[in-house]
Order: sequence, then C-alpha cells, then structure tokens
Amino acid sequence: MRYPWLYRLFQPAAAIWLLTGLAFAGPDPDKTLPKRPNILWITCEDMSPHLGAYGEKVAKTPNLDQLAREGVRYTHVYSTAGVCAPSRSALITGSYQTSIGTHNMRTLQAPVTARFSPVPTYSALLPAGVKCFPEYLRQAGYYCTNNEKQDYQFIAPVTVWDESSTSAHWRNRPADTPFFAVFNLMITHESQVFSRDKAPLTVDPARVEVPPYYPDNAVIRQDIARFLSNVEEMDRQVGELLTQLKEDGLYENTIIFFYSDHGDGLPFVKRELYQRGLKVPLLIRFPNAARAGTVDDQLISFVDFAPTVLSLAGVKLPEHLQGQAFLGNQQAKHPRKYIFAARDRMDTEYDRVRAVNDGRFTYLRNYQPERPYYQNITYRLQLKSMQEILRLREAGTLNQQQAYWFRPVKPAEELFDTKADPYEFTNLAENPAYRQKLQELRHQLEQWTETFGDLGSIPEKELLNRWWNGKATPPQTGLPVVTQHKNTLRIDCETEGASLAYKRPADKSWRVYTAPVNVQTADSLYVQAHRIGFRPSPVVKFKLTASSSRP
Repeated sequence: MRYPWLYRLFQPAAAIWLLTGLAFAGPDPDKTLPKRPNILWITCEDMSPHLGAYGEKVAKTPNLDQLAREGVRYTHVYSTAGVCAPSRSALITGSYQTSIGTHNMRTLQAPVTARFSPVPTYSALLPAGVKCFPEYLRQAGYYCTNNEKQDYQFIAPVTVWDESSTSAHWRNRPADTPFFAVFNLMITHESQVFSRDKAPLTVDPARVEVPPYYPDNAVIRQDIARFLSNVEEMDRQVGELLTQLKEDGLYENTIIFFYSDHGDGLPFVKRELYQRGLKVPLLIRFPNAARAGTVDDQLISFVDFAPTVLSLAGVKLPEHLQGQAFLGNQQAKHPRKYIFAARDRMDTEYDRVRAVNDGRFTYLRNYQPERPYYQNITYRLQLKSMQEILRLREAGTLNQQQAYWFRPVKPAEELFDTKADPYEFTNLAENPAYRQKLQELRHQLEQWTETFGDLGSIPEKELLNRWWNGKATPPQTGLPVVTQHKNTLRIDCETEGASLAYKRPADKSWRVYTAPVNVQTADSLYVQAHRIGFRPSPVVKFKLTASSSRP
C-alpha cells in the first residue's frame, strides 16, 4: 500500500506571532538563540489549562505561573485526539495519527489494558518515510533523553533516544553537547484520580467549580478536588526540574516547553473531541526571558511541535512532516487556520469521529451516528465520579445538560460556537444562520482527508492484515549489511525506511548511522536495522580485521 499524500503539504509550513493586548517584551528569540539551543519539554498528562496563568482560581500553580511570566503563553493549542497514545504519535512523528495508522487507542497493550482490547497487541506499521523526530536531532549532534513514557502506538527504534528510562536526564550527556530532554509527569493522569483517592487533598472540594454537564454533589466535587490537588503536586514537580536547570547553569540558555497531552482525565472530557478534550496549555520560555509575559493566539496543533523543535535546532525539516513550524529559522509564512482531530477505537469501543476547529467553531463529523455518545469504557469506571453519574442516570435524576452525554444516537454533523456556547450543548448544524460556517468546515475536513488520507476508514483487523501481508506476525526488517573499506564501515539495509543503528562495546547507547564510520582495525561493532512497525533485525556483530569485508 502506498501513501503519496504523506509527502504533500496541506498548508504552507508557517506561523506568525499574534500578540494580544501585550506589548512586545524583550528581544526576538529567533535572533538571540544559540545555533544549537538546549530544548526541554516538560509534559503532564490529562490536563486542560488549569493554571493560574490561564485563569484557574482554585488550584495554585506558582512555578508554572512564573514560567508564564517569563515566557509566552499560547492560548489556542490542540491535541490531535482526546486521549494520549494517538496524540503522542502525532507529537513524535509530526504526522496525523489517522494518516500513519496510529489512531486506535491503544495498539501496544500492557497487561492492564490487554483484556479490554478487541485486537492483539501490535506496533503500527508506519509509511517508510516517517521517523521519530529526535532521530534527526541526534544526527545533528543532540543528546536526546526521554523520562520515560513513550506510548507512541509503535515500538520505537533504538535510534530515537540516547536514553529512555526513569533515570534519563540531560545531566548524563557528554560535556558541551546540546540536549533535547523530555520529562513526562504522570501525577495528573486519569488513573491518579482513583489511585490517589485516599491521599490528602490540597484543594477544598467546596471551592471547586462543577461544570454543568456534571451533577453537583460530594462525590463529583471530591474527584474534581482530587484532580486539582494532583495539578498542584505536578506544579511542584515542575519546580524541581526548573531548579535543576538553574543549578546546572542552564536556565538561561535552554528553551523550555510546558504542555499537557490532552484535556482533563475526568468523565466527558478525556477521549472527547469537544474543545475541552483537545485544548491544552502551552508555555514556552526562551533564553534570557525573550518575549516575557506575552500571549500568542495563533492556532497550533500537536503535529506542529516536531517541525518547530527541528526548526529551533536548525535541522532541515524532512518532507514527511505534516505540521508546520511556528518558531525558528524555518518558521512558516502564514498562520494555521484550522486544527484537526480524530476519535477512533477507545479500548474495546469503536466510534469514528473527526473534528475541525477554527479557534471558535467546532465541527464534528460522526461516521457512525447510530452509536451512542457514551461508551461504557471499563478503565474509566474506576472513577468514583463516573460511577456516581451512572448511578444518577439509572435513578433518572440527571437534568437535561447532565444527561446530554447519554443520547442514544448522534447526528451525522455537529457545529458548535465555543465562544457563545463553551460547553458545546447547542448543535448549530441545522441552523440556516450558520450554513456558511458549516460548509466551510465540512470542506476543510474533506480537503484534510484528501490530502493526508484517513486509515480510520479501514477496519482495524483488515488494516493489520494489509500491513502484515495476511500473516500472523509483522514483517521482519532486513539484516543490515556491513561493508569495510580500509578504515571505514558502510551500513546498508534492503528494507525501505529502516533506521540504522550501531555501537561499540563500550557505548552506553546506540548511535544513529548517517555516513560511513571511521574505525580501527581491532574494533568490534554491533549493528541493527529497524523500520517502525516491522520486527527489528537481529543485532549483527562485526569484527574488523585487515581482510574483513562483510559480517
């Protein structure tokens, strides 16, 4: 199967700054950045913009509020799904999950989730041109670390990270090496609402705001307070990381990103394509606090993060990227006008939905309108708030807004004005006054699908069958071939799109092969090839001698 649309760009790869009501503060970071700046990603799980800098009134987030004062606060940033693994796939590849086959939640099963899945565990088979963007950073000399969650819907080749573990840290890099480091904070995850149920609260349940789609009682307030208490603990953990940067003398020469992987891990938020399920905070602090305290209202999608980091690092953008850089020397010339998101299988339940948002209006296309809005997802039933909502539903005591989630069928199209209707209760798709907006967003969805493709239209088991050529296991990456010419080694592999890795016995991590390797006659070298979605090749050990020519 071929994917020619992977190599066509949907929009010009660009963005501009839109500063709302705040004067330009400090120098332009693109003109003051070092040639290869350090870049730090601090990510948290399952959190809408619950920070003081975004107007949160109950949870206290002093460290992130300070980061916002010293950096840029972005107000229209969206994940590509209301759940983590498909969105993480978009982040790490710069490609829409529906375009590369990573759209079903989730493909790689842990024991806790395997019993909920209708398909066996599998690593999505990506088109040959698609790679994880840290591999390009490593080729450019960056030390790349991930602490520690991956969850990309595929097994990442060893070429992606220098380190990916609970001990991965920029402090482990060789001296004077630029770094790209990711720290993923789990404390705000959906699971931490029920697993930390007995932990002391730092937020008073009486003070929390209960959205109108929930009943207002002690059980609901307790879960919201637990979640916001976890947000406060997450902020403390962010403070520890920032302190480490300062201790290492790196705070003023590192670009710091903070963002969440999608909206809140609470009922009727996580997994949804409403704005509350997709919209996330993004703070970026530049060296020497360039643009401190400013606000940027441009639309940004998760597929834009990979090209933006590569642009900031001065790495040429590869052709397979489907997003656009909003910073750096390859920043786009025009702002993004729309974001796109998708919902497909969630654990055991299938429901194909697509979303387009222009920053105000949300358009939803329901491809399976006969299915109900609510899905009885076993994992979510561990939330006491979910149990309580279902209890009240059975008792028939939910009001119209609280029962909105439990409608048995859906219209084929929905349209919401999130400015006038922030909770997206009023469907405007049949309102003649909004026909032009409906047609505009419908057309954008059709163009997006035509440009990038949508593998969600293929039943999951059939997609696996195509990828694996009707066999029970995925294809095998070809064995790497090592050729010696004097004091250099060349590595090749017949599998299109395979990443090539090598290391010497003393190396702690695999290196990315990009050009012939200089060696000494007595050296040994380990080599591996891996195309994403294929099984990795066996590791080849190559021992050099004066007469060697191949393994």
